[in-house]
Amino acid sequence: MSSSAIGAEETADLLCHLDNVQGIVDALSSVRWKRHQDAVIEVSEHGIVLIVEDSGCLQAKVYLQRELFIRYDYSAQGRPRFGVGLGLFVDCLNTFSVPGHSNTIEIRYPGPDMQLLLKSIDSLDACIYAEIRTRIPDTISWDYDFEPAGSSPLSFTVKSAALKEAIDDLEWPGSSVQITLQPAPPSVMFKGEGHGDLQIEFMYYANTDLLIAFHCDHAVSHRYKYKFLRATTSNLPSNVTKDNRGSKLTIGRGGMLKVQHLVSVARSAATHQYNPSGYQQPSRIAYVEFFVKPEVDGDDT
Repeated sequence: MSSSAIGAEETADLLCHLDNVQGIVDALSSVRWKRHQDAVIEVSEHGIVLIVEDSGCLQAKVYLQRELFIRYDYSAQGRPRFGVGLGLFVDCLNTFSVPGHSNTIEIRYPGPDMQLLLKSIDSLDACIYAEIRTRIPDTISWDYDFEPAGSSPLSFTVKSAALKEAIDDLEWPGSSVQITLQPAPPSVMFKGEGHGDLQIEFMYYANTDLLIAFHCDHAVSHRYKYKFLRATTSNLPSNVTKDNRGSKLTIGRGGMLKVQHLVSVARSAATHQYNPSGYQQPSRIAYVEFFVKPEVDGDDT
């Protein structure tokens, strides 16, 4: 390795190796709800967080914890932040992903001109290299700190495929969706309003395989703009809906809705193929969170 390359590694705030590019692409794609989106990336000793938002009403965060990486060297003071185009970042990562093959890449920040640098490191035949120009990030335009609505949680966990199907079915042009939780009988109701009304109800005791968990001690109801609610499930990776793991929805103070998904970032089959011990590490998970502001502050009913 040249002295300049060594010097670049020493001055990098972050140098990490990732052995499942497709898993990260899946996680980041889940928050890509329109063609052109700016994202803010924050790096720390705990991992990488990517944040995107829309119209001050919808915000999403993808947490890539350091345990997802096979190497994670962090040497910055504080938590550096930089802006990138989300579509460009995802499309660039996609060029490193080859189905059925082990894909290990190196991610480094910053480069000599504050770029985000990506390089393939697991092939003897060729090396793919990319530089992504970064920008000084805008200040996050609204406070996304989530506060509980009270001493008892207002939350439910539903199978991810069922949640996506329900939200897709509720579409009316320019409409809103009312989400109502009531403790007796314990249930969740989604009601779409447009040229007519459509409502979908999940009864907790009637189908616990579908509505996995339910916590509600008083009835509550809030409305959300459909296009923002749909963004929380529109690009769920196929492995989330296929495995049909649960997605958790929580209503916080003021009607703020938090939607949480778990996206698998397990190593590819090709990575395990040459493992002489036969041991396979359990699936690693990226955490995805959406925050949706209510269209109108609803009252407890």
